[in-house]
Amino acid sequence: MPQGVRVRFPPSPSYTHVIAKSREAATKNSLSEYTGCFTFQARNYEYEEDKLKIEKTIEETHEARLVVEVEPEKMDTYKRRAARKISERGKIPGFRPGKAPYEMIVRTYGEQAIIEQAVDHFIDAEYSNILKEAEVEPGASGTLESIDSLEPPKFTFRVPLAPEVDLGDYRAIRLPYEWSAPDEKSLDAALEDLRQMYATTENVEREAQEGDYVLVDVKSETTELNRAAFAAFIRKEERDTEWPYQGFAKELIGLKPGDTKTIKHTFPADWDVQALQGKEAELEVTVKTVRAVSLPELDDEFAKTTGAGETMEALREALKKDVENRSKAEYDDKYFVDLIEKVKEGATFKYHQHSLDHEGEHVLEDLGQRLAQQNMDLDTYFKVRNTTREQFIEEEVKPVAKKRFERSLVLDELVRREKIEVDNEALDAEFNQTLSAMTMQGVDLSKIRGGRQGQQRVAQAVAMESANRVLTRRALDVLKSIAVGEYVPPEERQQEVASAEEVLPAEGSAESEEMADKTESDAGDASNEAVSKSE
Repeated sequence: MPQGVRVRFPPSPSYTHVIAKSREAATKNSLSEYTGCFTFQARNYEYEEDKLKIEKTIEETHEARLVVEVEPEKMDTYKRRAARKISERGKIPGFRPGKAPYEMIVRTYGEQAIIEQAVDHFIDAEYSNILKEAEVEPGASGTLESIDSLEPPKFTFRVPLAPEVDLGDYRAIRLPYEWSAPDEKSLDAALEDLRQMYATTENVEREAQEGDYVLVDVKSETTELNRAAFAAFIRKEERDTEWPYQGFAKELIGLKPGDTKTIKHTFPADWDVQALQGKEAELEVTVKTVRAVSLPELDDEFAKTTGAGETMEALREALKKDVENRSKAEYDDKYFVDLIEKVKEGATFKYHQHSLDHEGEHVLEDLGQRLAQQNMDLDTYFKVRNTTREQFIEEEVKPVAKKRFERSLVLDELVRREKIEVDNEALDAEFNQTLSAMTMQGVDLSKIRGGRQGQQRVAQAVAMESANRVLTRRALDVLKSIAVGEYVPPEERQQEVASAEEVLPAEGSAESEEMADKTESDAGDASNEAVSKSE
């Protein structure tokens, strides 16, 4: 599965988009201040139902501007409700809490205080109805832009819309899938790497040569190339995975401990690290130590030492499978990224800036978690990179967030268009595999903070993520079938699944239980089972 690609589930109906209420900002701004901000007004609608009059304008920024007019009588109801709440919390001489007449509450606390709370009550009670009547699907929390008037009550809201994507003629896309199993040369290289893991080394006071480990300090004005105590292995045959570029280690041949060498290198324009693309860099390399390597013999005794087999033949077979799996995973990663990019070329996206900002937050969170595993925080990372948080977000986070977000939108829409679903068997297998991986990493559900509720939340998150991964894989499989000319329409795929279910006996019962909700329901069942087992 390519990195940065995942399917998003739509917001659960149980979660209400709560509007951001900014009374102070709203009351300071009038409608006239916002007139003309956006010249593009594609669609205008008006609604009148339940004493709400709504005028909707879809802006170029992919947000809805809703001007809502409320019947005075309806607003009076919220004002009286607000006054009662105020009197319940406060004290008015001569009256029990909540029993003072409206006029007395107004004289005691002021009408402005009542209006502010009345607006709160109005928004809490009516906001979801406003969105429903205006046929607005929110992509994020809306904002109260202004209170235009109180006689009659009129409010202006801005609501970011849910992202939209049109995939175009994606079924016409073609991209050959040309992975082939690695040859014996690749297997020999993997075996040599394994020997290196079990090798012994010793410091030598001589010039570095092929087969040596050389410990070096690398200094450069280019931040990405600074390394302290970097261990370079001088292989006979160079590899494209070598840091910082292929052939670097051989530049160290002939250097002794204490020697310094200046190396210049120009990186290709399509280099993996964006900051190095097309850049000519100068590296000052200082040798700290040279270590000679003694490799173990490739015999059955070595095979037993690795734990991968009792004989060299068994070791090579195990290593062959591993090399093939890694090779295919690397090929798939690039193939699917390229394939999704092809879909994006013919797709049309509409989304609010808030969506990108939100994805950017996820990118930073992911980076922060990876850094934490290396005992480093983001602030330290920015210092090491000689950059600021703002500059890093602008130059690196935003481009990554845009790619990730649009790829996710493509897969979301592909899941919908191709009617891709998650079945119980696949979800259970993925869920159990994830739990096993967590257990191997030392995670114990029974020790999660928050008791059973805490365990339930973690298990549900794991279940939803498991369903997410299954959906992503299936979406990519469908996309691949399109690209190689082996596409099967959704209806035929569903018929094949139904036929298979008729032939194969259902596990644990005579009949297969129909899935009413293939994501949340199954995820909930799986997470409940996990919590029960942890107890």
